[in-house]
Amino acid sequence: MGGAAGGKTYLGWWGHLGGPKQKGIITYSLSPFQQRPMAGFFKTSTQNMFRRVMTEGLYVAIPFGIAYYIYCWGKERNEFLNSKHGRHLVEE
Repeated sequence: MGGAAGGKTYLGWWGHLGGPKQKGIITYSLSPFQQRPMAGFFKTSTQNMFRRVMTEGLYVAIPFGIAYYIYCWGKERNEFLNSKHGRHLVEE
């Protein structure tokens, strides 16, 4: 009644779904023998690591220092409150 399409039809496997051929797609590739993924790694890695640590160090060190201070303060406060003198001061 509604004009539905026919039964199930096989469209093909991935990449071959029966659609029109695509045009204008250009792919480039490089031979594995021409690639040099580790070129200059050992020569520049130490300098790059030092530069990155120096430029990003404060962004990590300051929050870490604050968090460590809060941790030490909380640990010391917990030990004090669980001592005999600390319990006596809290109960008063």
